[in-house]
Amino acid sequence: MRLALDAMGGDFAPHVVVQGALNAARTGAFEVALVGQRAVLEPLLAVHRPLPPNLHVEDAPDLVAMDDHPSAAVRQKPRSSIGVGIGLVKTGAADAFVSAGNTGAVMAFGLLSLGRVPGVERPALTSVFPTVNGRCLILDVGANADCRASQLLQFGVMGSAYMQSALGVTNPRVGLLSIGEEATKGNQLTLEAHQLLKQSGLNFIGNVEGKDIPVGVADVVVTDGFSGNVAIKVAEGVSEAVVGLIRGAVMSRWYFQVAAAVLRPAFRSVAKRLDYAEYGGAPLLGVRGVVIIGHGRSNARAIERALEVAAQAVEGRVVDTIARSMAAVPAPAAIPTLEPS
Repeated sequence: MRLALDAMGGDFAPHVVVQGALNAARTGAFEVALVGQRAVLEPLLAVHRPLPPNLHVEDAPDLVAMDDHPSAAVRQKPRSSIGVGIGLVKTGAADAFVSAGNTGAVMAFGLLSLGRVPGVERPALTSVFPTVNGRCLILDVGANADCRASQLLQFGVMGSAYMQSALGVTNPRVGLLSIGEEATKGNQLTLEAHQLLKQSGLNFIGNVEGKDIPVGVADVVVTDGFSGNVAIKVAEGVSEAVVGLIRGAVMSRWYFQVAAAVLRPAFRSVAKRLDYAEYGGAPLLGVRGVVIIGHGRSNARAIERALEVAAQAVEGRVVDTIARSMAAVPAPAAIPTLEPS
């Protein structure tokens, strides 16, 4: 298996990306193609010799900045690390592409170069969210701010296929993010999407509220990109605030510090569950290739895990599974007109 990695993407690239690639390559589980500016990467790699034989550099002279507009990047920087990396997937020279760089540019290159899986109207950006009993997949989380009900149905199909094929979840529970559990709650979009999901043949459990996500009520949570992005950003902020409050409280008294020393293994276990780096990256579902997008602030551990996530998706034949699942979706019956409550 050969994985292409955007060496120039991310807030701390290329140094942490190179380190993450080395850590992953040393496991020997797959080949890593570091895609980026050769003149920058080779001096960084030189200090780590001898290099793993399954790690090499693919030159990409252009550079996409984190604030570059996606369409401009596609037009003006086709030989960027993103463009070259996704091009390797398109030609079959790589099995997957991983990037912690400009999310919009990755999506634009992926959509234009790889195309959509048949039947998919819009690809969805996902996020793996930790829960008390495991994890769930939320989609969309930013690719599509405005959606139609048919697209939310497709998000449910793609998310369910990913959870089954890549993460081994049997018959994933699919929930629709809304403002109440009742089928009559929500806006016009969620009312229509609820009807389509109910007819879909998925293991649809109905509406879920924001509070249900961390509890693990559903394995897949479907929503539009606007609401999904707000939900995960709020969750990130709350998580960081709680950790900060606990740290401040522990340091405020000497006897709290003594107690914390005893509880340190438990704290570390919880912190690891909440650490974004342990989840690596999330797939862009709906394009005809495995594309994994990492957090912009990814550290070396997050890069290593993102490569492992990509390998899982390749091994699980996620793209083929999504294509089969999309082909099997029954034509929806007429949706009754419902009024939001």
